[in-house]
Amino acid sequence: MKEAQIELTHVKKYFEITKGIIKQKKTYVKAVDDVTMTINKGEIVGLVGESGSGKTTLARVILNLTKPTGGTVIFDHVDLSKATKQEKKEFHTKVSVVFQDPASNLNPRETVQSSIMRPLVIHGVPKAEAREKAKETLDMVKMDQRYLNSYPHQLSGGQLQRIAIARALAMNPKIMILDEPTSALDVSVQAQILNLLLDLQEKFNLTYLVITHDLNVIRYISDKIAVMYLGRLVEFGPTEEVTQNPKHPYTQGLMAAAPILDPHLRGRKEYIMKGEPGSLVNLPEGCHFHPRCPFATDRCKTTAPGGYLLSDEHKVACHLCEQEAVGIDREVFPDSTK
Repeated sequence: MKEAQIELTHVKKYFEITKGIIKQKKTYVKAVDDVTMTINKGEIVGLVGESGSGKTTLARVILNLTKPTGGTVIFDHVDLSKATKQEKKEFHTKVSVVFQDPASNLNPRETVQSSIMRPLVIHGVPKAEAREKAKETLDMVKMDQRYLNSYPHQLSGGQLQRIAIARALAMNPKIMILDEPTSALDVSVQAQILNLLLDLQEKFNLTYLVITHDLNVIRYISDKIAVMYLGRLVEFGPTEEVTQNPKHPYTQGLMAAAPILDPHLRGRKEYIMKGEPGSLVNLPEGCHFHPRCPFATDRCKTTAPGGYLLSDEHKVACHLCEQEAVGIDREVFPDSTK
């Protein structure tokens, strides 16, 4: 039986905007709007969507870097909103992050060894032990220990990303959040980094949440795909099922826009998604995607869809899927009009 590592229930994150000096008017940027999702232990979940869809904000909420406006985030059966200081400290040792541009996240005045040691020293690990751990993690990412005394400007992009991964591994995390981990790298180096991440995931039974725009990366590395649009989760399911048979029109548009490497997937009927993503301030009524959807009905314009269960794990928030749904789970994609 699968064990839940992270459970998101009705998670919302709104940012308040105040306009005017005398007659102040408050509006809200609904960056994350009623997201419910479970990431199981040892899974690799890919989070995709256009810029501004709320992917990074959702990651920040999971990391407890920003407090949710509503809903709950449960990590290893601990509700982070009610966690004690000790539980929060333990949480920050169990979750680590790898950013898009490692060069901007490594101190140019510190050596590789110092960069890897820093999180360990901050959490009270003796320096001698931290030095040994730095050597150990460098071996894990398949880099020679002679690089321990190098500075960031002396390393290539692929080497810097390996250092970032080594630093993330230093605290022996249970889950790693990877924000565009390969977008700044050459294609050949991307493959090396992805294979390294897969090896580490299998060796340490890590749980990954991979945020990216590159659907080919998601197809290669992930077990499940979560698709976000304007703050909402619109489709969530096994990678093979979502990529080969996407059900939500937005997911279909994303898949059609991505370069197709698999010759078996070429030639299928697809539509080209038109228009630009809407505003997170002035969101449309009903389904957020209906202004761009060629299949939208009057119902889509007035009523936000709930979550339709198409198989054991494939869930879609689209009225068009109601007829083929084997069940309806309002807790997966809750109706925001309630």
